[in-house]
Amino acid sequence: MYQGNIAVPEQLRTIEDAECLIESGECPIPPREILDRIAGKWAILIIVSTARAPRRFTELERLIEGISRRMLTLTLRNLERDGLLERTVYPTVPPKVEYRATDMALELYEAMLTLTNWSRKYSSAVAEARRRYDERQAAERDRP
Repeated sequence: MYQGNIAVPEQLRTIEDAECLIESGECPIPPREILDRIAGKWAILIIVSTARAPRRFTELERLIEGISRRMLTLTLRNLERDGLLERTVYPTVPPKVEYRATDMALELYEAMLTLTNWSRKYSSAVAEARRRYDERQAAERDRP
């Protein structure tokens, strides 16, 4: 049998695959920890904003409605620490600081677009499923 047909891709197929990598030391940070970091509302908005173009702090503050300065600062630091943003300080007065999505963040952005497209594709199906569920729940509540 030709080995190319049965080769396993490098991507994980199951949670057990991830657990094996963690236990063997090949995956030093549990996937759940990374997913928790990037799944936050502010992190997603920052990644989307910086994937399109490098952004200054004040520009991000204006673009991301509802974020406080403190939360923006904390989220930027965490994303920089995790290698998703690159921070550049320009020697001007006042100092100009710019944040740019790294290649790793751009790959994540592509995955986010895939999820967004999936949600658009199945939006009507989810709405219909919710409607049927709500009708069943209402019928059960109304039963004597």
